[in-house]
Amino acid sequence: MILISDLPTINAILNGISALFLIAGFFFIKQKNVTAHKTCMLMAFMTSILFLISYLTYHYHVGSVRFTGQGWIRPVYFTILISHTTLAAGIVPLALITLYRAWKEQFIKHRKIARWTLPIWLYVSVTGVIVYWMLYKL
Repeated sequence: MILISDLPTINAILNGISALFLIAGFFFIKQKNVTAHKTCMLMAFMTSILFLISYLTYHYHVGSVRFTGQGWIRPVYFTILISHTTLAAGIVPLALITLYRAWKEQFIKHRKIARWTLPIWLYVSVTGVIVYWMLYKL
């Protein structure tokens, strides 16, 4: 049975898995393996959706969690958190547009936006794990 208290760890795992799918998808498309690329990117998207559901469920039940770190780590944490949160809000429409353009086989438009979507989405996924570690493990 999954407890509400387990969700932050599950969220970090989902973010990490999403990052791995994004990296694999990038390498597959560089090798012109479109089928593997498509599979990885759809898995990254599905993993991110599961993350969002889990994240919203956790914060619905718990509210916000205060960062208790002191000293030099505090501004580092908030810098990462602010950039993560801002880009996380922006990645939703970017990812949807990117996936839509691939789905509609608008590959020139897909590539143009994917050049922005991939690094932002990867940053959000990786910093999600870092934020978790700093908030719950430091």
